[in-house]
Amino acid sequence: MADQRATGIRRLVNAWYYSIAGFKACFKHEEAFRQEVLALLLLLPFGLWLGRNGLERALLVGSLLLVPLAEILNSAIEAVVDRFGGQQHELSGRAKDMGSAAVFLSITIAFTVWLLVLLG
Repeated sequence: MADQRATGIRRLVNAWYYSIAGFKACFKHEEAFRQEVLALLLLLPFGLWLGRNGLERALLVGSLLLVPLAEILNSAIEAVVDRFGGQQHELSGRAKDMGSAAVFLSITIAFTVWLLVLLG
């Protein structure tokens, strides 16, 4: 748990370490995240190469970064639901489905951006 008394640079350093721990946990426990990171690493150079200017490169790369971002949030939701929801519950299922929908939407955004930029 975060040190609530930390301020200034110490707070930023702590935040950095907590973020790295979150990346590690997601990479270790979530296969979908590992797959999305692999896709990001494979497509990132193409986004930088195929973009004709800074704006296009930012759109191509930024849209790719949305996918693992959504996956991290989805995984966090699922972890909390699994932690507190041992039995089936409509709200638990809804939360997990909404997290999954966010990941799907982020993939759709990335696909659409790439399609529009590369065909435009």
